Amino acid sequence: MTNGLLTNAASDVSPDITRSRENRVSSQNEQAIREQAAEWVVLEGGGPLSPAQQLALAQWCGSDPRHARAYAFAQATWADLGQVASLAPTTPHRAPVARAERPRGRRRPTRLRWAVASSALLLLAILGVEQGPRLLLDWRADYAAAGEVRRVSLPDGSQVDLDSGSAVQLDFDGRQRRVRLLAGEAVFSAAPVSADEPRPFVVEYAGATSQALGTRFVVGKAGDGGWVGMLEHSVDVRLQTAPTQGAAHQLLQEGQAVRYDQAQGIRPWSGHDLQRATDWQRGVLVFERQPLAEVVERLNRYRDGRLMVVDGTLAQREVSGVFRLDNLAVAADTLTRELKAKRLQLPGLTVIY
Repeated sequence: MTNGLLTNAASDVSPDITRSRENRVSSQNEQAIREQAAEWVVLEGGGPLSPAQQLALAQWCGSDPRHARAYAFAQATWADLGQVASLAPTTPHRAPVARAERPRGRRRPTRLRWAVASSALLLLAILGVEQGPRLLLDWRADYAAAGEVRRVSLPDGSQVDLDSGSAVQLDFDGRQRRVRLLAGEAVFSAAPVSADEPRPFVVEYAGATSQALGTRFVVGKAGDGGWVGMLEHSVDVRLQTAPTQGAAHQLLQEGQAVRYDQAQGIRPWSGHDLQRATDWQRGVLVFERQPLAEVVERLNRYRDGRLMVVDGTLAQREVSGVFRLDNLAVAADTLTRELKAKRLQLPGLTVIY
């Protein structure tokens, strides 16, 4: 996907594009292998395998060298995770397991089941199970931001500030300048309509369009729909189909915010702090009495390596503070010190407990 407007010119269909698509397919195949290996190791960590399961996993491991490599990596990661609280049982080395039913009739201690489940989720994350949707998103997007805040200039002179995890697709034609927000949140600074640029600037997201009648506004996800905040001047928000109830159209003035979905239509979002909601655009993350689990989840969107909280009580502790996006390396140290918690440093992972 190129940065800029897409065209239908025949010259765009080149061997380079074909190779790029082949590489994406290959990456997705590797992803499926890593995911299967992770599931096998998790199942194996839950208890002894039956002879049928051991045979199935041995066959899978021997059917492709990539399977064996993925399984070895999954096992090594599982072993590292065992250091977190020494809760997962150690098992002798076995070949990988096929998807099979767990042995029935036994109840494992609640704490052990929690440890296995938590480690499973983390293992799947480390092995990249969640990267599949990201690959598809990158394929569709003209501009995207991953692990960073990114500012891009559009062909008409408009600017878009993309929050981490955000992506947009351009659809400019002779009638309008349409931008589709594919994921995340973005602040749009629209180049104004003029004699030289008569086309309206429209942002489409979650079944609604926001047409700029001024300069800056923010669009993002809220619940099952989206939200729009007016930072400068005004914007016209319209649902593309009539909602089950509520308004289908709202003219938004500076400082106002609305949220919308098909069930309840467009309604005011009173009390929503636009400055705090767009803190990322100013290079900071502001938290006020938020659970540590939510803080960590948001920090992970911007920093190298992952933070994980494995203590349920600690995860609910409230946190207030300001973190600079250009210095998030100190976040783990600050959180553990202020909350008097402990941490375990693993390659690419910091565990807080």
